[in-house]
Amino acid sequence: MFSTRTPSDLAPNRLTLAEQAARAAGARLIDLTETNPTRVGLDYPGRIAAALAAPEALAYHPRPFGLPAARERVAAELAAAGAPVDPSRVILTASTSEAYAYLFKLLCDPGDDVLVPVPSYPLFEHLTRLELVAVRQYPLDFHGAWSIDAHAVEAAVTPRTRAILVVSPNNPTGSVVTRGDLASLAGLCASRGIALVGDEVFCDYLVDPRPDRARVLDQQDALTFSLGGLSKSAGLPQMKLGWIAAGGPAPLVEAALARLEIVCDTFLSVSTPVQCAAGALIEAGREVRAQILERVTTNLRGLQALAAAHPACSVLRVEGGWSAVVRVPATRTEESLVLDLLERDHVLAHPGYFFDFPHEAFVVVSLLPPPAEFREGAARLLARASA
Repeated sequence: MFSTRTPSDLAPNRLTLAEQAARAAGARLIDLTETNPTRVGLDYPGRIAAALAAPEALAYHPRPFGLPAARERVAAELAAAGAPVDPSRVILTASTSEAYAYLFKLLCDPGDDVLVPVPSYPLFEHLTRLELVAVRQYPLDFHGAWSIDAHAVEAAVTPRTRAILVVSPNNPTGSVVTRGDLASLAGLCASRGIALVGDEVFCDYLVDPRPDRARVLDQQDALTFSLGGLSKSAGLPQMKLGWIAAGGPAPLVEAALARLEIVCDTFLSVSTPVQCAAGALIEAGREVRAQILERVTTNLRGLQALAAAHPACSVLRVEGGWSAVVRVPATRTEESLVLDLLERDHVLAHPGYFFDFPHEAFVVVSLLPPPAEFREGAARLLARASA
């Protein structure tokens, strides 16, 4: 009765079951997987809610790519962050996930494939499956810092490859794309007629970036799309406003926008109130962003200090984003460690295999929890991993 776009096995994994059991038993858990900024004690300006009450939001003027004023405000924000783009090349969406769905509709026929990095966020598996698109992986290599293996990327390309995805800063590795990596990818895409899609939702949260970091809109050889949104840049996931910025050779961009307009006009999913409030939300969001960056930096430094007392564990370099990866002794499986950590220490963390790390043993933690709570959870994690 049901399509194969959704999984046939919907059973929860062992970690989810263990978490449910712990909460049902009344355990107070320290959640080191929390990535919702609205639940970690940040101070949100009251004018954020007031911005949604603008009188002009009562009138409906549907525009496939979004209201011009909102697109101009997003373009200005991108320019201020070092990624200038003409507002006519900005497309508003309800989320980054929707932006991916639109781009897959634009670029792919059923059975085509896209290349995605590993380790990376597991959402790609669901997004591509829902669009009947296949996923092919290319590895990120770690040698003190993460980098893209250009030869592995080229080897992964097939005649049906339609896009190469990069995530910078990556979730969960925290790595950023360098100018050299970007030039290699852009050259490959241009020569093969492939689009380059850059997920840059965490670009405002750089804690230790390499000086040669790059943004996908920096290059003009290939058709390029940069994805962002208020969910991360302003810590406002509930506002449901994301965007796509297109770049590259003008003829390709124009052809892509003409087709994207049909896709966007079919759904018209972005609400008028959030578009009318976009400027105010972006402005107020800077205060939230500053708090998040301070929180992430504080927790990362705290984690590194704690790890120094546990020689068997190490915190991999984090260049940006909200997550950190802790390499732990491979004396048991990651699953065994995180289950033990949950059941005995009441700390919730993610095993590396959730993100397709190539081997064990890694644990991924969010850097968003309140510092005192984070420090206690991290101390328990390191002690358990070292035991």
